Amino acid sequence: MTDHIQTDEPPRTAWRRLTLFSLLFLGLTAAGLYTVYSQFAGKSFSFDFRLLQPGTVAALLGLLTVYFVADGLRLHYTLKALGHNLSFRALFRLVFINLFISNVTPMATGGGVAQVWYLQRYGIPIGRATAATTIRTVLAIFFIFSLTPVFLLTLNALENQPILKDVSVALAAFILLYLGFFAVVLFRTRWLIGPLSKLLHLLRRFHLLSAKRHLRWQYKARREMLRFSYSFSEYLHGPRLSVCLSVVFTAVFLLSLFSFPALLIASLDYDVNYVTSTGLLVVTTFIMYFSPTPGASGISEGVFGSFFRDILSANHLILVIITWRLLTIYLGMIAGLIIFQRELARRRKDSQ
Repeated sequence: MTDHIQTDEPPRTAWRRLTLFSLLFLGLTAAGLYTVYSQFAGKSFSFDFRLLQPGTVAALLGLLTVYFVADGLRLHYTLKALGHNLSFRALFRLVFINLFISNVTPMATGGGVAQVWYLQRYGIPIGRATAATTIRTVLAIFFIFSLTPVFLLTLNALENQPILKDVSVALAAFILLYLGFFAVVLFRTRWLIGPLSKLLHLLRRFHLLSAKRHLRWQYKARREMLRFSYSFSEYLHGPRLSVCLSVVFTAVFLLSLFSFPALLIASLDYDVNYVTSTGLLVVTTFIMYFSPTPGASGISEGVFGSFFRDILSANHLILVIITWRLLTIYLGMIAGLIIFQRELARRRKDSQ
């Protein structure tokens, strides 16, 4: 399938809302870093030039390349299992757009919407695009949710962590809600048609939808829900190689993500077990999934600081946190912002 851009008018982007969330992201990030700086790092910070040694820079760039490439390929093979193909140029633009949008919207809600809009522009129906992005998310959740209990029970570094004691009940509730939601979405999609139909009726009742638009949306909602349900079944019965590679590249993506702290810590000449470092970041990522803040800003820095404060010296704790977030989030967000603006500008030009 060629990358033919559709001529539908793009959705109006709420730039004011994105700007507000971006400012919120920056503010919460600063607050999280200051909390770690004052509570865990003893108000100590210093830059260590060992992070700029050629071997370290080359290793970080190599890991960063694997991280971005695996992120793109896990969606690529998910789409192939569903019978769709997207050029690598378009695919990797989507990777960075997702990084930007998902990190400036609470609970990463906007990332999925942006991806579906983007994929629809390249001829992939809404139901199929939603299925592909949902399946990709579910695969990552499966790995993280499977590994987290193992590390919680086996890592000595997590013993007597006050943050885990304080939120353990909330985490258990969120796990049940998360798993329950995805179970319904994937296996009982038809159950969602009724509530969605009632919501549209309610909007029509309060004159928020015209009669014509209400009928059109009812039809589209039912069609895309059924298409989504069928797509998940089609994925499971799709080409075995594509299905397997979507799982493999999800694992590679997560492994590269979890390896950044270990590489940074090793570059600073700390003798820390790789499994311990990776396990701590798995649990950190697990907690970040339930953060209501944009991109888990503030939460991620605080949790990381709490987990790694006994491993790193005070003057290195903030340095590693900033470098970790810079490599895995900030760089991708900046690239995503630029690409997203160009996509919208090109789309406006094409529609004129």
